[in-house]
Amino acid sequence: MRFLYSLIFLLLLPLILLRLYWKGRQLPAYRQHIGERLGFYPSMSGRFIWLHAVSVGETRAAAPLVRQLQQRYPEFSVLLTQMTPTGRETAQQLFGNSVTCVYLPYDLPWIIRRFLRHFRPAFGILMETEIWPNLIQQCRQANVPLYLANARLSERSAKGYARLQRLVRPAFAGLTRIAAQTAEDAQRLAVLGANQPLVCGNIKFDVSPPPDLAQQSARLAGLLGENRQILLWASTREGEEEQLLDAFQQLQWPDLLLLLIVPRHPQRFDDVANQIHQRGLSLQKRSAGLPIAASTRAVLGDSMGEMFAYFSVADVAIIGGSIQPLGGQNLIEACAVGTPVLFGPHMFNFAEASRLALEAGAAQQADSADELLAQAHILLQNLPRRQQMGSAGIAFSQAHRGATERIIALLPNPQQL
Repeated sequence: MRFLYSLIFLLLLPLILLRLYWKGRQLPAYRQHIGERLGFYPSMSGRFIWLHAVSVGETRAAAPLVRQLQQRYPEFSVLLTQMTPTGRETAQQLFGNSVTCVYLPYDLPWIIRRFLRHFRPAFGILMETEIWPNLIQQCRQANVPLYLANARLSERSAKGYARLQRLVRPAFAGLTRIAAQTAEDAQRLAVLGANQPLVCGNIKFDVSPPPDLAQQSARLAGLLGENRQILLWASTREGEEEQLLDAFQQLQWPDLLLLLIVPRHPQRFDDVANQIHQRGLSLQKRSAGLPIAASTRAVLGDSMGEMFAYFSVADVAIIGGSIQPLGGQNLIEACAVGTPVLFGPHMFNFAEASRLALEAGAAQQADSADELLAQAHILLQNLPRRQQMGSAGIAFSQAHRGATERIIALLPNPQQL
C-alpha cells in the first residue's frame, strides 16, 4: 500500500510544485526554498533535535515545547520544520536565530532519506496530526525515534483514516510514543494502530502571552481609538467573512463600534478587503500603521505576530473556522487574556477545549453567523457579563496547563543521546 501511495505522490509531484508556483502569485514566499521541499539543504553543522510544526497554529503551540527542549538538551540545536511560509515566518518571529528553520521535504522515500542524512537528528517530534507514512518508515530504518506530540484526531478524521487502514496502521504503529490531547483522541488513535497512546493534555494551554503584551496592546489600542468598542473576528476562513458581514449589517451598532477582522490566511487579505468595501463599510488596514479614523468601521488585521494583542484589545472575539465545517481555531489564547469568546457549531478540532470553555462560562456557542452577531450585540451592551466571562477564561486557561512537562517526560534522557 505504501508503494502505491509513493507512486501516486511521485506522479502528482509536478502538479504540487506547479501549485506552489501558483500560490506564489499572492504570497511570493511560496516560490522560495523549493530545494528544501525536495531534500536539498544548505550545509549546516551541529547536533539536532527535530520538531515539525506544519503551519502557524502548530508553530505557536510548539513554543513552550521548543523552550523546554532548549533547556533540557543544551548541547543540541532545535531544527524546526514547517510546510508553509507563514509557519516559517512565525517561527522566525518567535525564536529568531535560536532555532534552525527549514521546510520538511515531501513524503517520498529518497527525499526523506536526504533530509535524515543531512541533519542526522537525535530524535524527532511531530505536532498534532502530521502522519506521513514514508517519513515514519524512513525514521525507523535510520533508527531515529519519532514522537507524536499534542496528538488530536477528530471523529471525522478518524473515519477518513479508517478507509486507509493498510497505509496508516503501520504508520501509527511506527511512532515511538504518542502524547494525545484527550482520552477520546487516544482511543481513536489506538483503534488506528497507535501503540498505547498516553493522555498528556493540550500544549496550547501552556502558551504564554509575549512578555511585552501590555506594551503591544497599549500601542494597538492607541491606534484603534481608546474609546471604541472592538468586535474581533479571529482567524476567519473562506466563506465566513461573507456570512458575518451580511449578519452584521442586519443589526444596529453604535457609531463607535470597530470591527477588527483577521483572516486566517494572508493570501486572502485582499479578497476580504474587497468584501468589506463591497458592503460600503469604511476600511483601514493594520499594515498601514496609521491611527484609525473615527469614521472607519472596519480594520483588516493584515499583520503577522499580533494575535495576542488583537485578543487583548478586543471586547468580544468570534473564533473563525467554526461557522463553516472546518473544525474551528484556537480559542485558548483569547481566554488567556480575558476576552469573552463566541464560536459557531463546528469546533471539532478543538472539541475538548471548547467544551471546557463552555462549562467554565468563558465562552458561548451559536448555530449560525446571525446568532453569533446577535450574541455579540448583547454582550457588547453587558459589561458585567463580559467581565465575568473574561475572568472565567483566565481561570480556565490556567487550570489546564502542564502538557509540555508531561510530553518532555516521554522523550529520551539527555545522557543517553
